[in-house]
Amino acid sequence: MSDLNKTGDQAVDPRRATILLALIGAVFAVYAIHLFDLQIRRGVEYRAMASTIARQTTTIPAQRGEIFDRNVSSPLVLNIDSFAVDLVPAELPAALRDTVFQKLAVVLDQPVDELRAKVPPAYYHLYQPIELAQAVEYGTVTALAERADEFPGVVWRAEPKRSYAVSGSFSHILGYVGDITREELKVLYNKGYKTGDLVGKAGIEKQYDALLRGKDGREYSVVDVRGRAVTRSNRAVDQPVMGSNLVLSIDRRMQELAEDALGERMGSVVVLKPATGEVLALVSYPSYDPNLFIGAGGNNVYAALLADSRNPLINRAIQSSYPPASTFKAIMTTAILEEESVSPDKDVLCEGQISYGERVWRCWNVHPGHGKVNLEEALEQSCDIYFWVVGRDNLGIERIVAYASEFGLGTASGIDLPGEVDGFIPTPQWKERRFHEKWLAGDTMNVSIGQGFTLATPLQVANSYAMIVNDGVIYRPHVLKEVRDASTGAVVSRVEPEAIARSRTDPAVYAEVRSALRGVITEGTARYAINTKAVEVAGKTGTAEVGLPDRWHSWLASWAPYDAENPEDVIVVVVMVEASNPWEWWATYATNIIHQGWFSGQTYDEAVAALGMGWIAKPSASRME
Repeated sequence: MSDLNKTGDQAVDPRRATILLALIGAVFAVYAIHLFDLQIRRGVEYRAMASTIARQTTTIPAQRGEIFDRNVSSPLVLNIDSFAVDLVPAELPAALRDTVFQKLAVVLDQPVDELRAKVPPAYYHLYQPIELAQAVEYGTVTALAERADEFPGVVWRAEPKRSYAVSGSFSHILGYVGDITREELKVLYNKGYKTGDLVGKAGIEKQYDALLRGKDGREYSVVDVRGRAVTRSNRAVDQPVMGSNLVLSIDRRMQELAEDALGERMGSVVVLKPATGEVLALVSYPSYDPNLFIGAGGNNVYAALLADSRNPLINRAIQSSYPPASTFKAIMTTAILEEESVSPDKDVLCEGQISYGERVWRCWNVHPGHGKVNLEEALEQSCDIYFWVVGRDNLGIERIVAYASEFGLGTASGIDLPGEVDGFIPTPQWKERRFHEKWLAGDTMNVSIGQGFTLATPLQVANSYAMIVNDGVIYRPHVLKEVRDASTGAVVSRVEPEAIARSRTDPAVYAEVRSALRGVITEGTARYAINTKAVEVAGKTGTAEVGLPDRWHSWLASWAPYDAENPEDVIVVVVMVEASNPWEWWATYATNIIHQGWFSGQTYDEAVAALGMGWIAKPSASRME
């Protein structure tokens, strides 16, 4: 028995036990030190890292810069308080989804299917807000707030809304804004644009979008895996910066005067200062209301305007080109005098018509004709036969094309508005390429009076007369005058005059042309229509054939004062009325009203009364006040 007890109850070695306990203690000590390091010493660092990983960034939209006319009296475009409505999908019970969307469709005045499409089923477990509507009026938000229990998960936030204080003809200058499209984002992504941004779609809003848009702010919050906010900071880490304010060269009084003078006639008016290239007015009719593009119905408005056969989205002053007709004769006169291709005193007999080729060419004064006319008389009376003969027999198409190009025709001016077209000056080479036909003398005759394939925009015609006024210089036309800091009002930059064309023609030639163009008003085709006593006007009428028996395009290109001492006082006015209107030769009457109103400081109504034109119907109010 004693031996069994010795082998079954072996004694435990105290040293081995001590070593085992020491190992266990060491392991616990290591873990304790590591936990202390993670939770205490480096706890702040890891919590910050966790917050960064789960940080959600909310954009605080910057307000776009405001737009003013040259007098900086009140903004033409500004921002007003508005709201955006969002939905937090996870806070909307599944059983109430259909009901809530139906009610929202009524309150927001949007199709229910469009609202549903903005919240994909895969998002219903998330707490991140999804925008349902923007540019929502205060009354709509109030209606939602009063019935908040009927709209679980629906929230709203303040968001600035673009507002256009003026409409009518200002729309083509100012343009409008809209959501960035996928195609636009492809081009603008590298410039900091992102999905959901508002961008300019036309006019100044598009041309200077980078200046107007400002810099969005950022607000940060920490969210869990489902997007639910855990903590939220009370401050924006990056405050939004408002875009720059723009001061235009447009004079609101002149713009409204020119708009009323044109009236509801399809056409355009250009008013610019030839000494600087500043555009004082740019009118195009018909127009549109840019405010209608903002909000849920913007796409429908755009589609309706696009389908309108009158093309109200087109700025006819720069985006449509027409035969310049007899306004082109001022260029012809300059070329004849400078080239000395024929003596200005030489008479050409106008009997109302001539035969050439296989057709009879009829002057506008076919009965009884103008008789014998020299160059000055031909320009004053707008004798087609004189310019047909001299253009064909003495000047020639090469020199005509050269002078037309020098005067800015056939090339876009580079005005700071999108969509300007080039116009067109035909050449023998072009005709051979296009029609595989040889250039004929009859083609030269057509070009000599601004007809045939010759096309020019109203702005190009205005530039050509600015060259005559400036003794051979054209300054780039521009609508922007200054860029100003939105917070301080300080001028950041100013647009300076930029010469885009300089003629080698003798200034004395331009003086002769100006004198002859004054004769058009005092002795020639416009002597009855331009009767203002407020200022001396010079210019040229034009009647462009468009293949219709009872109507034509109506032009008048003019400037005043005729012989001003200070070039800064001079304005060039070009009125173009399309043949789509009933024929009334309205360009001359509109020009008369514009010069009278501007130089007398009169409104449209006052100018009409002063000119004794009370028979004119008052234009309907299309501007917003």
